[in-house]
Amino acid sequence: MILIKNGLVYSNNSFEQIDIQIENNKITKMEKNIKLCSDCTILIDASNTILTPGFIDMHVHLREPGNTHKETICSGTLAAAIGGFTTIAAMPNTKPVIDSLKKLENIKHLLRRDALVKVLPYSTITKNEEGRKLVNFNIMAEEGAIAFTDDGEGVQQESIMYEAMLQAKKVNKKIVAHCEDKLLTNNGYIHEGKLSKQLAIKGITSESEYIQVERDIKLVEKTGCSYHVCHISTKESLEKIEYAKNKGLKISCEVTPHHLLLCEDDIDINDANYKMNPPLRGIEDKLALIKGLQDGTIDIIATDHAPHSEEEKTKSFIEAPFGIVGLETCFPLMYTNLVLKGFITLNKLIDLLTINPARLFNLDCGEIKVGKTADITLIDLNKKMVIKPSEFASKGKNTPFSYWESQGVPVMTMVEGKIVYNILGEKHETN
Repeated sequence: MILIKNGLVYSNNSFEQIDIQIENNKITKMEKNIKLCSDCTILIDASNTILTPGFIDMHVHLREPGNTHKETICSGTLAAAIGGFTTIAAMPNTKPVIDSLKKLENIKHLLRRDALVKVLPYSTITKNEEGRKLVNFNIMAEEGAIAFTDDGEGVQQESIMYEAMLQAKKVNKKIVAHCEDKLLTNNGYIHEGKLSKQLAIKGITSESEYIQVERDIKLVEKTGCSYHVCHISTKESLEKIEYAKNKGLKISCEVTPHHLLLCEDDIDINDANYKMNPPLRGIEDKLALIKGLQDGTIDIIATDHAPHSEEEKTKSFIEAPFGIVGLETCFPLMYTNLVLKGFITLNKLIDLLTINPARLFNLDCGEIKVGKTADITLIDLNKKMVIKPSEFASKGKNTPFSYWESQGVPVMTMVEGKIVYNILGEKHETN
């Protein structure tokens, strides 16, 4: 049995000084001043910390199989644990992509063997993410695919997306859409805006994202499919999603920390760590996304953790791959730059990372309650850190937030009652 004492526990949208007792991976008691008994094997003094449900990230690239020089299941899930995440969803654009029963079974085997946190595998929407032939939705759903996505490519043909939505509705799963019209990206590597004009190059248009959002909203209206938009980055996408929600359509969306904190004005064109897809947009887009968090149009925060090797990311901005890492920096960055600066409340931030994704994807987690599995994150809100990529557990060191000072650090992460990360220094074996 584990007893956590003296922590400030976030439950039912409020904080309370309360103790938590854990037995057989479940929370069995939540009361003030639970007495230490002979059955207790671990006592955790959580003084000066808050206890939240374990964070959930619905958009992570673990790279394995196929690109283990960028990340492995082991290194990626350790990074997740350090960041306070107890559940993550792994995108299927690995090598090979997860588009068949055999490949899904293989990734599940690797996850059982190596994962430190819970990992929910996605299936692709189409074979090899080529946008032509649908995967077998029935088999993939039955065997544990959390949802369907062609992340990294997007479904270009409207007719294919329409059929995919019909299939997803039949198996009661979401379509998770990477919205990018390839004809409108201009083979660009930054946003089409002020910086692209200064450099006299064609950029990635905002239309490349929001036109597909608009297309898919119409298809959702026809099919009744449950639909989630990945990593929105433009104010127009947000406006269209808000319109669809007001019509009662089953639509949700996510935003990344980097699109909330950075815009094209921040880009160092000599540093490919600022290169991601979708790209950093204009300041008006960033401000619209923050407003979308405030008014509830945006449902969740997801990192789009996309590790690459140092060799790849030290290439020129044109040559380097898209993507940055985010698991280990998400909460401190969001707490420091959104909560402490008054844009959103701490309660709101926790909900965006826990109960909201759990409800959206019908997950049995995201809450601290008696009877629930003990997925818990302990955070020292006063602890400060300087972001140093060289110290990341992730193989990917590619972040534009190097040496940003931040506050609010996860100090212990517990998955199903097992401590998978701990720098609290207050765990005592009692017998």
